[in-house]
Amino acid sequence: MDEESMYEAVTSRDARFDGEFFFAVTTTGIYCRPSCPAVTPKRKNVRFHPTAAAAQGNSFRACRRCRPDAVPGSADWNARADVVGRAMRMIGDGIVDREGVPGLAARLGYSTRQVQRQLTGELGAGPVALARAQRAHTARVLLQTTGLPVTEIAFASGFASVRQFNDTIRQIYARTPSLLRAEWGTKTAGTGAGPALAAGIPLRLAYRGAYAAREVFELLASEAVPRVEEMAGEPGARTYRRTLRLPYGTGIAAVDEAPHSGWLEARVHLTDLRDLTTAVQRLRRLFDLDADPYAVDERLAADPALAPLVAARPGLRSPGAADPDEFAVRALVGREAAVGLIETYGKVLDQPCGALTHVFPEPGALTGAEDPALRALATALADGDVRLDPGADRDEAERALRALPGITARTAGLIRMRALGDPDVAPDGEGDEAGTAGWRPWRSYAVRHRWTA
Repeated sequence: MDEESMYEAVTSRDARFDGEFFFAVTTTGIYCRPSCPAVTPKRKNVRFHPTAAAAQGNSFRACRRCRPDAVPGSADWNARADVVGRAMRMIGDGIVDREGVPGLAARLGYSTRQVQRQLTGELGAGPVALARAQRAHTARVLLQTTGLPVTEIAFASGFASVRQFNDTIRQIYARTPSLLRAEWGTKTAGTGAGPALAAGIPLRLAYRGAYAAREVFELLASEAVPRVEEMAGEPGARTYRRTLRLPYGTGIAAVDEAPHSGWLEARVHLTDLRDLTTAVQRLRRLFDLDADPYAVDERLAADPALAPLVAARPGLRSPGAADPDEFAVRALVGREAAVGLIETYGKVLDQPCGALTHVFPEPGALTGAEDPALRALATALADGDVRLDPGADRDEAERALRALPGITARTAGLIRMRALGDPDVAPDGEGDEAGTAGWRPWRSYAVRHRWTA
Protein backbone atom coordinates (compact mmCIF):
# COMPACT_ATOMS: atom_id res chain seq x y z
CA MET A 1 0.00 0.00 0.00
CA ASP A 2 1.16 3.52 -0.73
CA GLU A 3 0.46 6.35 1.71
CA GLU A 4 -2.63 7.52 -0.16
CA SER A 5 -4.16 4.04 0.08
CA MET A 6 -3.30 3.98 3.77
CA TYR A 7 -5.02 7.31 4.29
CA GLU A 8 -8.12 5.98 2.52
CA ALA A 9 -8.11 3.06 4.99
CA VAL A 10 -7.88 5.55 7.87
CA THR A 11 -10.68 7.69 6.43
CA SER A 12 -12.97 4.67 6.16
CA ARG A 13 -11.83 3.32 9.58
CA ASP A 14 -11.02 0.00 7.93
CA ALA A 15 -10.29 -2.58 10.63
CA ARG A 16 -8.78 -4.94 8.05
CA PHE A 17 -5.53 -3.01 8.35
CA ASP A 18 -5.29 -2.85 12.14
CA GLY A 19 -1.80 -4.06 12.97
CA GLU A 20 -0.62 -3.87 9.37
CA PHE A 21 0.36 -0.22 9.80
CA PHE A 22 -0.16 2.68 12.23
CA PHE A 23 -0.79 6.35 11.66
CA ALA A 24 0.38 9.24 13.80
CA VAL A 25 -0.96 12.80 14.00
CA THR A 26 1.66 15.52 14.23
CA THR A 27 -0.70 18.08 15.78
CA THR A 28 -1.64 15.85 18.73
CA GLY A 29 1.47 13.70 19.13
CA ILE A 30 -0.69 10.54 19.18
CA TYR A 31 -0.54 7.38 17.07
CA CYS A 32 -3.54 5.13 16.31
CA ARG A 33 -4.73 2.02 14.54
CA PRO A 34 -6.47 2.59 11.15
CA SER A 35 -9.93 1.89 12.60
CA CYS A 36 -9.65 4.49 15.37
CA PRO A 37 -13.11 6.04 15.95
CA ALA A 38 -11.72 9.54 16.53
CA VAL A 39 -12.25 12.33 13.97
CA THR A 40 -10.10 11.67 10.90
CA PRO A 41 -7.13 14.08 10.88
CA LYS A 42 -6.15 16.12 7.87
CA ARG A 43 -3.86 14.35 5.44
CA LYS A 44 -1.06 16.88 5.86
CA ASN A 45 -0.90 16.09 9.59
CA VAL A 46 -0.70 12.31 9.22
CA ARG A 47 2.47 10.18 9.25
CA PHE A 48 2.49 6.42 8.67
CA HIS A 49 4.58 3.83 10.49
CA PRO A 50 4.97 0.08 9.88
CA THR A 51 5.12 -0.74 13.60
CA ALA A 52 4.03 0.74 16.91
CA ALA A 53 7.70 0.83 17.92
CA ALA A 54 8.49 3.11 14.97
CA ALA A 55 5.74 5.53 16.03
CA GLN A 56 6.97 5.48 19.62
CA GLY A 57 10.53 6.07 18.41
CA ASN A 58 9.31 9.27 16.76
CA SER A 59 7.90 10.47 20.11
CA PHE A 60 4.26 9.65 19.44
CA ARG A 61 2.21 8.19 22.29
CA ALA A 62 -0.55 5.60 22.11
CA CYS A 63 -4.16 6.69 21.60
CA ARG A 64 -6.33 6.06 24.65
CA ARG A 65 -9.45 5.41 22.57
CA CYS A 66 -8.28 2.76 20.08
CA ARG A 67 -5.37 1.27 22.09
CA PRO A 68 -3.15 0.59 19.08
CA ASP A 69 -0.81 -1.62 21.12
CA ALA A 70 -3.58 -4.23 21.46
CA VAL A 71 -4.10 -4.96 17.76
CA PRO A 72 -3.32 -8.32 16.10
CA GLY A 73 0.19 -8.64 14.71
CA SER A 74 0.90 -8.24 11.02
CA ALA A 75 0.32 -11.40 9.00
CA ASP A 76 3.58 -10.61 7.18
CA TRP A 77 5.64 -11.92 10.06
CA ASN A 78 4.06 -15.37 9.73
CA ALA A 79 4.33 -15.49 5.95
CA ARG A 80 7.83 -14.10 5.48
CA ALA A 81 10.84 -16.39 5.70
CA ASP A 82 13.51 -13.68 5.43
CA VAL A 83 15.60 -12.34 8.30
CA VAL A 84 13.10 -9.57 9.15
CA GLY A 85 10.17 -11.99 9.39
CA ARG A 86 12.19 -14.46 11.46
CA ALA A 87 13.44 -11.68 13.74
CA MET A 88 9.92 -10.38 14.37
CA ARG A 89 8.68 -13.85 15.32
CA MET A 90 11.56 -14.29 17.77
CA ILE A 91 11.13 -10.83 19.29
CA GLY A 92 7.47 -11.69 19.83
CA ASP A 93 8.55 -14.85 21.64
CA GLY A 94 10.70 -12.79 24.02
CA ILE A 95 14.17 -13.70 22.75
CA VAL A 96 15.51 -10.14 23.12
CA ASP A 97 14.24 -9.95 26.71
CA ARG A 98 15.92 -13.24 27.59
CA GLU A 99 19.09 -13.22 25.47
CA GLY A 100 19.50 -9.64 24.29
CA VAL A 101 20.22 -8.49 20.74
CA PRO A 102 23.40 -10.64 20.53
CA GLY A 103 21.28 -13.72 21.24
CA LEU A 104 18.78 -12.73 18.55
CA ALA A 105 21.56 -12.15 16.03
CA ALA A 106 23.24 -15.46 16.85
CA ARG A 107 20.00 -17.36 16.28
CA LEU A 108 19.53 -15.59 12.94
CA GLY A 109 23.14 -16.19 11.88
CA TYR A 110 23.85 -12.48 11.38
CA SER A 111 25.89 -9.88 13.20
CA THR A 112 24.11 -7.54 15.59
CA ARG A 113 24.92 -4.66 13.26
CA GLN A 114 23.31 -6.39 10.29
CA VAL A 115 20.16 -7.20 12.27
CA GLN A 116 19.93 -3.63 13.54
CA ARG A 117 20.35 -2.21 10.04
CA GLN A 118 17.78 -4.49 8.38
CA LEU A 119 15.09 -4.02 11.01
CA THR A 120 15.59 -0.26 11.23
CA GLY A 121 15.65 0.13 7.46
CA GLU A 122 12.40 -1.73 6.91
CA LEU A 123 10.45 -1.22 10.13
CA GLY A 124 11.72 2.12 11.37
CA ALA A 125 12.83 0.57 14.67
CA GLY A 126 15.60 -1.74 15.83
CA PRO A 127 15.25 -4.90 17.92
CA VAL A 128 15.59 -3.05 21.24
CA ALA A 129 12.80 -0.60 20.36
CA LEU A 130 10.55 -3.41 19.09
CA ALA A 131 11.09 -5.40 22.28
CA ARG A 132 10.52 -2.26 24.36
CA ALA A 133 7.13 -1.68 22.72
CA GLN A 134 6.18 -5.25 23.50
CA ARG A 135 7.28 -4.88 27.14
CA ALA A 136 5.13 -1.78 27.47
CA HIS A 137 2.07 -3.67 26.22
CA THR A 138 2.75 -6.53 28.67
CA ALA A 139 3.11 -4.00 31.49
CA ARG A 140 -0.20 -2.34 30.61
CA VAL A 141 -1.97 -5.71 30.67
CA LEU A 142 -0.54 -6.51 34.10
CA LEU A 143 -1.34 -3.05 35.45
CA GLN A 144 -4.94 -3.25 34.34
CA THR A 145 -5.72 -6.90 35.07
CA THR A 146 -3.75 -7.80 38.20
CA GLY A 147 -3.18 -6.30 41.62
CA LEU A 148 0.57 -6.86 41.51
CA PRO A 149 2.77 -4.09 42.95
CA VAL A 150 4.20 -1.81 40.28
CA THR A 151 7.77 -2.84 41.08
CA GLU A 152 7.00 -6.50 40.42
CA ILE A 153 5.21 -5.63 37.19
CA ALA A 154 8.26 -3.72 35.97
CA PHE A 155 10.54 -6.74 36.18
CA ALA A 156 7.87 -9.24 35.12
CA SER A 157 7.40 -7.23 31.90
CA GLY A 158 11.08 -7.51 31.06
CA PHE A 159 12.32 -4.06 32.07
CA ALA A 160 15.82 -3.84 33.53
CA SER A 161 14.88 -1.22 36.12
CA VAL A 162 11.88 0.51 37.65
CA ARG A 163 13.10 3.84 36.28
CA GLN A 164 13.21 2.48 32.74
CA PHE A 165 9.73 1.06 33.24
CA ASN A 166 8.31 4.36 34.54
CA ASP A 167 9.90 6.39 31.75
CA THR A 168 8.61 4.05 29.05
CA ILE A 169 5.04 3.99 30.36
CA ARG A 170 4.98 7.79 30.61
CA GLN A 171 6.30 8.19 27.08
CA ILE A 172 3.96 5.68 25.42
CA TYR A 173 0.77 6.21 27.41
CA ALA A 174 1.26 9.75 28.74
CA ARG A 175 0.35 8.41 32.17
CA THR A 176 2.24 7.16 35.19
CA PRO A 177 1.83 3.43 35.89
CA SER A 178 -0.27 4.19 38.97
CA LEU A 179 -2.61 6.49 37.04
CA LEU A 180 -2.92 3.97 34.21
CA ARG A 181 -4.01 1.40 36.77
CA ALA A 182 -6.36 3.80 38.59
CA GLU A 183 -8.19 4.70 35.35
CA TRP A 184 -8.95 1.02 34.86
CA GLY A 185 -10.16 0.65 38.44
CA THR A 186 -7.62 -2.00 39.42
CA LYS A 187 -6.41 -1.90 43.00
CA THR A 188 -2.94 -2.88 44.12
CA ALA A 189 -2.85 -6.08 46.14
CA GLY A 190 -0.38 -6.86 48.88
CA THR A 191 3.24 -7.64 48.24
CA GLY A 192 3.91 -10.90 46.46
CA ALA A 193 2.78 -12.44 43.21
CA GLY A 194 1.04 -15.44 44.75
CA PRO A 195 -2.59 -14.22 44.74
CA ALA A 196 -2.30 -12.75 41.25
CA LEU A 197 -0.77 -15.92 39.85
CA ALA A 198 -3.38 -18.13 41.53
CA ALA A 199 -6.24 -16.13 40.03
CA GLY A 200 -4.66 -16.05 36.60
CA ILE A 201 -4.36 -13.19 34.16
CA PRO A 202 -7.44 -12.43 32.02
CA LEU A 203 -6.63 -11.67 28.39
CA ARG A 204 -8.37 -10.63 25.21
CA LEU A 205 -6.58 -12.26 22.28
CA ALA A 206 -7.36 -9.98 19.34
CA TYR A 207 -7.82 -11.14 15.75
CA ARG A 208 -8.92 -9.49 12.52
CA GLY A 209 -11.82 -10.33 10.28
CA ALA A 210 -13.98 -13.44 10.54
CA TYR A 211 -12.84 -16.24 12.81
CA ALA A 212 -14.07 -19.82 12.33
CA ALA A 213 -13.79 -20.76 16.00
CA ARG A 214 -15.87 -23.94 15.78
CA GLU A 215 -13.48 -25.57 13.33
CA VAL A 216 -10.41 -24.60 15.34
CA PHE A 217 -11.85 -25.95 18.58
CA GLU A 218 -13.02 -29.16 16.90
CA LEU A 219 -9.50 -29.78 15.62
CA LEU A 220 -7.98 -29.14 19.05
CA ALA A 221 -10.58 -31.41 20.67
CA SER A 222 -9.76 -34.24 18.27
CA GLU A 223 -6.05 -33.91 19.00
CA ALA A 224 -6.22 -33.33 22.77
CA VAL A 225 -3.94 -35.57 24.83
CA PRO A 226 -5.16 -36.27 28.41
CA ARG A 227 -3.21 -34.78 31.32
CA VAL A 228 -1.73 -32.10 29.04
CA GLU A 229 -4.90 -30.86 27.30
CA GLU A 230 -8.64 -30.92 27.78
CA MET A 231 -11.76 -29.57 26.08
CA ALA A 232 -14.77 -28.84 28.27
CA GLY A 233 -18.29 -27.61 27.48
CA GLU A 234 -20.72 -27.90 24.60
CA PRO A 235 -19.93 -26.85 21.00
CA GLY A 236 -20.19 -23.10 20.73
CA ALA A 237 -19.32 -22.58 24.39
CA ARG A 238 -16.29 -24.82 24.85
CA THR A 239 -13.12 -24.00 26.77
CA TYR A 240 -9.77 -25.38 25.68
CA ARG A 241 -7.20 -25.76 28.43
CA ARG A 242 -3.61 -26.92 28.26
CA THR A 243 -0.31 -26.86 30.12
CA LEU A 244 2.67 -24.92 28.84
CA ARG A 245 6.41 -25.39 29.24
CA LEU A 246 7.89 -21.88 29.28
CA PRO A 247 11.39 -20.38 29.60
CA TYR A 248 11.11 -19.52 33.30
CA GLY A 249 8.56 -22.04 34.52
CA THR A 250 5.25 -23.65 33.59
CA GLY A 251 1.78 -22.37 32.89
CA ILE A 252 -1.83 -23.30 32.25
CA ALA A 253 -3.85 -21.50 29.59
CA ALA A 254 -7.61 -21.52 29.08
CA VAL A 255 -9.24 -20.12 25.92
CA ASP A 256 -12.99 -19.79 25.35
CA GLU A 257 -14.72 -20.62 22.09
CA ALA A 258 -17.65 -18.24 22.65
CA PRO A 259 -17.42 -15.54 19.96
CA HIS A 260 -16.73 -11.90 20.70
CA SER A 261 -16.30 -8.92 18.42
CA GLY A 262 -12.67 -9.31 17.46
CA TRP A 263 -11.14 -11.33 20.28
CA LEU A 264 -11.06 -14.63 22.17
CA GLU A 265 -11.35 -14.60 25.94
CA ALA A 266 -8.44 -16.31 27.70
CA ARG A 267 -6.85 -16.70 31.11
CA VAL A 268 -3.26 -17.65 31.82
CA HIS A 269 -1.89 -19.05 35.09
CA LEU A 270 1.91 -18.78 35.37
CA THR A 271 4.49 -19.87 37.91
CA ASP A 272 6.66 -16.92 36.79
CA LEU A 273 5.15 -13.71 35.40
CA ARG A 274 8.18 -13.14 33.18
CA ASP A 275 6.67 -15.81 30.91
CA LEU A 276 3.53 -13.78 30.10
CA THR A 277 4.74 -12.39 26.77
CA THR A 278 5.93 -15.79 25.59
CA ALA A 279 2.73 -17.53 26.71
CA VAL A 280 0.55 -15.01 24.87
CA GLN A 281 2.54 -15.31 21.65
CA ARG A 282 2.35 -19.10 21.76
CA LEU A 283 -1.41 -18.96 22.17
CA ARG A 284 -1.63 -16.54 19.27
CA ARG A 285 0.32 -18.97 17.08
CA LEU A 286 -1.76 -21.95 18.24
CA PHE A 287 -5.03 -20.20 17.35
CA ASP A 288 -3.57 -18.44 14.28
CA LEU A 289 -4.77 -15.05 15.50
CA ASP A 290 -2.42 -12.89 13.39
CA ALA A 291 -3.72 -14.25 10.08
CA ASP A 292 -5.21 -12.01 7.39
CA PRO A 293 -8.49 -13.78 6.47
CA TYR A 294 -9.34 -11.10 3.90
CA ALA A 295 -6.26 -11.87 1.81
CA VAL A 296 -6.54 -15.63 2.36
CA ASP A 297 -10.21 -15.93 1.44
CA GLU A 298 -9.86 -13.66 -1.58
CA ARG A 299 -7.02 -15.74 -3.04
CA LEU A 300 -8.53 -19.15 -2.36
CA ALA A 301 -12.04 -18.18 -3.51
CA ALA A 302 -10.56 -17.54 -6.97
CA ASP A 303 -10.19 -21.33 -7.35
CA PRO A 304 -13.58 -22.74 -8.45
CA ALA A 305 -12.92 -25.94 -6.50
CA LEU A 306 -12.24 -24.08 -3.27
CA ALA A 307 -14.77 -21.24 -3.62
CA PRO A 308 -17.71 -23.19 -2.07
CA LEU A 309 -15.51 -24.25 0.86
CA VAL A 310 -14.37 -20.68 1.50
CA ALA A 311 -17.96 -19.43 1.33
CA ALA A 312 -19.06 -22.10 3.82
CA ARG A 313 -16.28 -21.34 6.32
CA PRO A 314 -15.13 -17.70 6.11
CA GLY A 315 -12.16 -16.95 8.29
CA LEU A 316 -11.01 -20.58 8.56
CA ARG A 317 -7.65 -20.64 10.33
CA SER A 318 -4.60 -22.86 10.03
CA PRO A 319 -3.79 -23.57 13.71
CA GLY A 320 -0.18 -23.73 14.79
CA ALA A 321 1.33 -25.28 17.92
CA ALA A 322 1.76 -24.08 21.48
CA ASP A 323 5.02 -26.04 21.73
CA PRO A 324 6.78 -26.81 18.41
CA ASP A 325 8.97 -29.60 19.81
CA GLU A 326 5.95 -31.26 21.41
CA PHE A 327 4.00 -31.11 18.15
CA ALA A 328 6.88 -32.66 16.20
CA VAL A 329 7.03 -35.61 18.60
CA ARG A 330 3.25 -36.07 18.54
CA ALA A 331 3.18 -35.87 14.72
CA LEU A 332 5.73 -38.69 14.60
CA VAL A 333 4.35 -41.09 17.22
CA GLY A 334 0.61 -40.38 17.09
CA ARG A 335 -1.92 -39.52 19.78
CA GLU A 336 -2.09 -42.86 21.57
CA ALA A 337 1.68 -43.21 21.87
CA ALA A 338 1.87 -39.60 23.11
CA VAL A 339 -0.33 -40.58 26.06
CA GLY A 340 2.22 -43.21 27.04
CA LEU A 341 5.10 -40.75 26.72
CA ILE A 342 3.39 -38.37 29.14
CA GLU A 343 2.86 -41.13 31.68
CA THR A 344 6.48 -42.31 31.43
CA TYR A 345 8.47 -39.13 30.80
CA GLY A 346 6.13 -36.18 31.46
CA LYS A 347 6.87 -33.63 34.14
CA VAL A 348 4.26 -33.50 36.92
CA LEU A 349 2.96 -30.00 37.65
CA ASP A 350 3.76 -28.64 41.09
CA GLN A 351 0.10 -27.68 41.40
CA PRO A 352 -2.13 -29.85 39.17
CA CYS A 353 -5.32 -28.17 37.99
CA GLY A 354 -8.21 -30.56 37.55
CA ALA A 355 -7.44 -33.02 34.78
CA LEU A 356 -4.28 -31.13 33.80
CA THR A 357 -1.47 -32.80 35.70
CA HIS A 358 1.59 -32.90 33.45
CA VAL A 359 3.71 -30.92 31.04
CA PHE A 360 4.66 -32.79 27.87
CA PRO A 361 8.21 -34.17 28.15
CA GLU A 362 10.94 -32.02 26.65
CA PRO A 363 13.13 -33.57 23.92
CA GLY A 364 16.04 -34.18 26.29
CA ALA A 365 13.88 -36.52 28.37
CA LEU A 366 13.07 -38.65 25.29
CA THR A 367 16.57 -39.30 23.98
CA GLY A 368 16.56 -42.72 25.65
CA ALA A 369 13.20 -43.82 24.21
CA GLU A 370 12.95 -47.35 22.77
CA ASP A 371 11.55 -46.23 19.40
CA PRO A 372 14.59 -45.50 17.14
CA ALA A 373 12.75 -42.85 15.14
CA LEU A 374 11.58 -41.05 18.28
CA ARG A 375 15.05 -41.31 19.78
CA ALA A 376 16.60 -39.77 16.66
CA LEU A 377 14.09 -36.91 16.55
CA ALA A 378 14.40 -36.17 20.28
CA THR A 379 18.20 -36.16 20.05
CA ALA A 380 18.17 -33.83 17.04
CA LEU A 381 15.81 -31.43 18.81
CA ALA A 382 17.75 -31.54 22.08
CA ASP A 383 21.12 -31.01 20.35
CA GLY A 384 19.82 -28.21 18.11
CA ASP A 385 20.39 -30.13 14.87
CA VAL A 386 16.69 -29.54 14.17
CA ARG A 387 15.37 -26.12 15.20
CA LEU A 388 11.65 -25.45 15.41
CA ASP A 389 11.70 -22.16 17.35
CA PRO A 390 9.84 -19.13 15.92
CA GLY A 391 12.95 -17.85 14.14
CA ALA A 392 14.02 -21.13 12.58
CA ASP A 393 14.78 -21.29 8.87
CA ARG A 394 11.81 -23.30 7.60
CA ASP A 395 13.54 -24.79 4.56
CA GLU A 396 16.54 -25.84 6.62
CA ALA A 397 14.31 -27.32 9.32
CA GLU A 398 12.37 -29.39 6.80
CA ARG A 399 15.56 -30.71 5.20
CA ALA A 400 16.90 -31.71 8.62
CA LEU A 401 13.63 -33.43 9.50
CA ARG A 402 13.52 -35.43 6.27
CA ALA A 403 17.05 -36.69 6.94
CA LEU A 404 15.87 -38.38 10.16
CA PRO A 405 14.65 -42.01 10.18
CA GLY A 406 10.89 -42.42 10.28
CA ILE A 407 10.08 -38.85 9.16
CA THR A 408 8.13 -39.03 5.90
CA ALA A 409 7.67 -36.10 3.53
CA ARG A 410 4.08 -35.78 4.75
CA THR A 411 5.10 -35.73 8.42
CA ALA A 412 7.79 -33.14 7.72
CA GLY A 413 5.26 -31.01 5.84
CA LEU A 414 2.76 -31.25 8.69
CA ILE A 415 5.43 -30.21 11.21
CA ARG A 416 6.36 -27.29 8.97
CA MET A 417 2.71 -26.24 8.70
CA ARG A 418 1.86 -26.51 12.39
CA ALA A 419 5.05 -26.33 14.47
CA LEU A 420 6.70 -23.67 12.31
CA GLY A 421 3.45 -21.88 11.46
CA ASP A 422 4.19 -21.75 7.74
CA PRO A 423 1.05 -20.50 5.91
CA ASP A 424 2.23 -21.87 2.55
CA VAL A 425 2.62 -25.64 2.91
CA ALA A 426 0.95 -28.40 0.92
CA PRO A 427 1.98 -31.66 2.60
CA ASP A 428 2.89 -34.54 0.32
CA GLY A 429 -0.22 -36.11 -1.13
CA GLU A 430 -2.18 -32.84 -1.39
CA GLY A 431 -1.61 -32.37 -5.11
CA ASP A 432 1.31 -31.48 -7.36
CA GLU A 433 2.95 -28.08 -7.58
CA ALA A 434 0.99 -27.10 -10.69
CA GLY A 435 -2.29 -27.89 -9.00
CA THR A 436 -1.58 -25.86 -5.88
CA ALA A 437 0.42 -22.92 -7.28
CA GLY A 438 -2.70 -20.76 -7.50
CA TRP A 439 -3.21 -21.09 -3.75
CA ARG A 440 0.09 -19.46 -2.89
CA PRO A 441 1.07 -18.00 -0.49
CA TRP A 442 -1.82 -19.56 1.48
CA ARG A 443 -1.61 -23.28 0.64
CA SER A 444 -1.83 -24.28 4.32
CA TYR A 445 -5.28 -22.69 4.48
CA ALA A 446 -6.37 -24.43 1.29
CA VAL A 447 -5.29 -27.76 2.77
CA ARG A 448 -7.17 -26.92 5.99
CA HIS A 449 -10.32 -26.21 3.96
CA ARG A 450 -10.05 -29.58 2.20
CA TRP A 451 -9.33 -31.52 5.39
CA THR A 452 -12.18 -29.79 7.23
CA ALA A 453 -14.64 -30.47 4.42
